[in-house]
Amino acid sequence: MCDAPEAGKYEKQFHLRAMKSLRKIIVLGIALFVAEPGAWLEAQAPAQNPGSPSPTAPSNAPQTPGAADQAGQSKIVVRTNQVIVPVTVKDRSGNLVPDLHRDEFRVFEDKIEQKISFFSAEAFPLSIVVLVDNDLKSKDADQVSESLRSVIAGMSADDEAFICRFDQFFHPGKGFTKDQDKLLTELKRTSLDEQPSVAPPSAPLNNGPSINGHSATSDAPNIAGATANIKGQPTKALDDAVYESTQLLKDRGRDRRKMILLISDGVNGAKFNRNKYDNVVKDLLRYEVSVYSVAVSSAFFDRKFSRLVEYAHATGGDVYFAAKRERMEDLYARIAEQARNEYTLTYSPAGTDRGAEYHSIEIRVERPGLNVTAREGYYTSGVPR
Repeated sequence: MCDAPEAGKYEKQFHLRAMKSLRKIIVLGIALFVAEPGAWLEAQAPAQNPGSPSPTAPSNAPQTPGAADQAGQSKIVVRTNQVIVPVTVKDRSGNLVPDLHRDEFRVFEDKIEQKISFFSAEAFPLSIVVLVDNDLKSKDADQVSESLRSVIAGMSADDEAFICRFDQFFHPGKGFTKDQDKLLTELKRTSLDEQPSVAPPSAPLNNGPSINGHSATSDAPNIAGATANIKGQPTKALDDAVYESTQLLKDRGRDRRKMILLISDGVNGAKFNRNKYDNVVKDLLRYEVSVYSVAVSSAFFDRKFSRLVEYAHATGGDVYFAAKRERMEDLYARIAEQARNEYTLTYSPAGTDRGAEYHSIEIRVERPGLNVTAREGYYTSGVPR
């Protein structure tokens, strides 16, 4: 073992003189490693992007909120093996509860209570994919088209949005933007196609029987407004659309709340999806994306909104039902407010099986009569394909 004076001697030699032989280099290396192994390892470790997770961190790479950025918003900084959980708390009337304190929350992972290492009630800027169903009944399509421009009503200057549509395929818009004038223009121009999924033919339109959104008796697209079907099975690929939206959000940075605003009737053609529901949820949890669903009027009456509920509950989002256009316009602002003003809890997992792929999360509050919403868990490995 090398004592402190001897280590100082080597250090002086290392910084002020050139080594004259391979023997001296080897001896110096051994001395430095023995004297300061931590410093040696730190010097040898490759530099990491401060916004990227450690290779040994869980795949969802949760982070700890830290100092505010230049815009005054809360900032999340990566810490290995820490989990961050956004939490929404409402009273029995559905109103947000903004006055809870750290000691009123309890966090459980795999039914084992965890110590909260950081708590924040500050607002975070939003990154939103507005995902609009492009294959709705005519009445629903009119309702959605007339309400879309109201999406920006709940957005702040620091929020950003990406307008996308889906039917059997995913139709991305022009990218993320914070410019509300550009968003308003794009939303005004967003029209729901009467002939989804394929290029429109040149033949005249008709309203006869349809297959896959087209006339069963000619090449003309059908505009009767019914969901596209093949032998009674819907061709709409909702799972694929949520998956693609997640990929757009995954790199937006963890100093933002990432969310999908899903506006749909919930109809989903299972065999037309390339991505299975379970794997889509894994990606949503892995990249900390919440789904907020708005079910159009026919979804409620037809009872075909289960997928909208499942995505919302799995990711700590919420689901709303809109019977009228005016109701939808009000919901957009409420959803943005809810997503932005969540509580943030951070903890380092302790006492759980770190070899397990999935870990459940449960959040409780001590104050009675409140409803708590948070994601149901997270995955510690990549998503199998």
